[in-house]
Amino acid sequence: MEGSITGGSEPGSVVVGVDGSEQARAAALWAAAEAVRRGSSLHLVHATDTDGRAADLSENNVLSLRAEGRELLEDTAAAVSERHPGLPVTTELSRGGPAVSLHGAAANDGILVVGNRGLGGFNSLLLGSVGLKVVASAKTPVIVVRGTADPDGISTVLVAVRDEHDLVCARHAAREAALCKASLRLLHVWNLLQSVGYVAPLLDDVEELAGGRMGSVAAVADLIRAEFPELTVDVDAEKSVSVAAVLVEASHHAQLLVMGGRRSPGYIGPTLGRVTHSLLHHAHCPVELIPRSEKEHGGGS
Repeated sequence: MEGSITGGSEPGSVVVGVDGSEQARAAALWAAAEAVRRGSSLHLVHATDTDGRAADLSENNVLSLRAEGRELLEDTAAAVSERHPGLPVTTELSRGGPAVSLHGAAANDGILVVGNRGLGGFNSLLLGSVGLKVVASAKTPVIVVRGTADPDGISTVLVAVRDEHDLVCARHAAREAALCKASLRLLHVWNLLQSVGYVAPLLDDVEELAGGRMGSVAAVADLIRAEFPELTVDVDAEKSVSVAAVLVEASHHAQLLVMGGRRSPGYIGPTLGRVTHSLLHHAHCPVELIPRSEKEHGGGS
């Protein structure tokens, strides 16, 4: 790392990657508003990846990239400060790659924010390249800014809940809703085909299985209501052959969608499930992914 221009990130900072694209600029402004809500600082990171491309770059190329990076960081910081004058903003120009740089800046207690597309070091963000790597390998929450950052008339945080193992995600969503002065909607999507396949010999008990799952979701909702008594908490359930389709449609009516990141079985290294991929590509609002601990299990979300 070159080090930062105005200082490193503070513990618990909101960290956002900037690369000159409109999407990254929108993500930076969204991240700034999030930092204000949290009462934390904002840390802007631009990764030149000059270390990784050293063999292909001349000294003049490297100097030019660094100069452009500094200018971009200064311009973005100025835009943020104009909208949020009291927000502490620090910047960092890194020689490393974007994923490593962002994770390093967030450390173990920050929150990462990225746009849904990118240029330069963030090329093809969320289209199978760096963006997916940032999300899949994250050890801290990551918010992907999609759709309309400030939807008019919508004040609901949506969280996907499958069972009691999603309590941690529900707590994150409840905190976000409280910060935004929004309501919280717990949505359980029951994949009928998946459930029937799992209990093929017990088809007569499918409805009983559904009732059991809803009991788990209701228990999560009760715990959230007890912890956040001032928060309006709604619980909904839908049956569908496509969990992703239901969540994408529901994201039309949310200002933020929160879900836990699950690692699909059968793969080596960080992976994202089909539902997560679909949401990162098609959701109509920002998506926050909460990493799961090694003890948490689940398949393919």
